[in-house]
Amino acid sequence: MLDTPETVTELFEDVAYIADDGLATAVFLAVQLGKPLLLEGAPGVGKTEAAKAVADILGRQLIRLQCYEGIDAQHALYEWNYQRQLLAIRQAGEGEVDIYDDRFLIARPLLRSLQAPEDTVLLIDEIDRSDHEFEALLLEYLSDFQISIPERGTITAASRPIVILTSNRTRELAEALRRRCIYHWIAYPDPSLEAAIIMLRAGNVAERTARAVANAVGAIRTRPLAKPPGISEAVEWANAATVLEKGGSPWPEAFRRAIGVLIKDEEDLATMAPELDAIVEEAMA
Repeated sequence: MLDTPETVTELFEDVAYIADDGLATAVFLAVQLGKPLLLEGAPGVGKTEAAKAVADILGRQLIRLQCYEGIDAQHALYEWNYQRQLLAIRQAGEGEVDIYDDRFLIARPLLRSLQAPEDTVLLIDEIDRSDHEFEALLLEYLSDFQISIPERGTITAASRPIVILTSNRTRELAEALRRRCIYHWIAYPDPSLEAAIIMLRAGNVAERTARAVANAVGAIRTRPLAKPPGISEAVEWANAATVLEKGGSPWPEAFRRAIGVLIKDEEDLATMAPELDAIVEEAMA
């Protein structure tokens, strides 16, 4: 199905995702070579959406593992249903019961992807939020697409699953994990590409508005902000400003009044307040 990187680009557009040549090539190689794909970039550049788009174009279910500090094997790999095991032991009485039978095994995202590798795409989201111990836990899975269950032995996928990891680079990932993956950095798009994304993802937004938003957001990201706005915030800003403009707010007042959907930090709002009108006016010129 994915014969070339160009095919990936075309299929992405069909599911309302615009990918540059670099991302399309990385996705193509990850699928063809059967290797995990590591996507890094600032928050809001479309890493998670890219994984969703891959699942959509392949017609597969997306299994999402959201990482966080302290995540462990029970949440990522599997766990035993202890209550059902105890109940089975009581019901068996003097008889024997295999408490490590499949019916007592609760499959978590990694195991689920091994059980149905041709029907799923596994997203390990924000891997940088986890700790180094969890990264080490993933190495067996990422290198051999298998996990070891002490009571059951090794479970290996019948075919290589498609696995996508994302990272906001809040910390450096282990080299051992990086070596197992195809890597791609997703940067903020240039204004012309971001305008195209806004037109594709937003509602009834005029092209002039989309271009103005893209230019303004690009300028805003150059400021020393704690939380620079992502692409999704730019889309929301374009939608919100359009709604306000249709309600009677003139430009650039509509942009100013909608700024809360773009910048979501009190100090950042204070930083941008004196410059916002000038930035928007220049962007609309």
